[in-house]
Amino acid sequence: QVQLVESGGGLVQPGGSLRLSCASSGMIFNMGWYRQVPGKTREWVGTYGSGGITNYSDSVKGRFTNSRDTAKNTVYLQMNNLKPDDTAVYYCRILGTNWWGQGTQVTVSS
Repeated sequence: QVQLVESGGGLVQPGGSLRLSCASSGMIFNMGWYRQVPGKTREWVGTYGSGGITNYSDSVKGRFTNSRDTAKNTVYLQMNNLKPDDTAVYYCRILGTNWWGQGTQVTVSS
């Protein structure tokens, strides 16, 4: 079983930036990012796929960027121009599996 460890969340003001990391204990092929607000269903945010192909939800497109460090088995989610609506717990998951990270809280507030 692959373990995923997330880091990088925190409190940031609107318009600020954060970079989330998702470190895997094994090789990463396709990684998805999701977020969840209490009382709501988990929402897909973006995907880093094989060949470096990335996709994003309309709500974050143009502001969030996926990248990967293959040597470190780590995928990053760079989040720019953050908005209060981006406040959530963010999770990574290896697509096609039920292997999730533990989640990291992102709070956007002035």
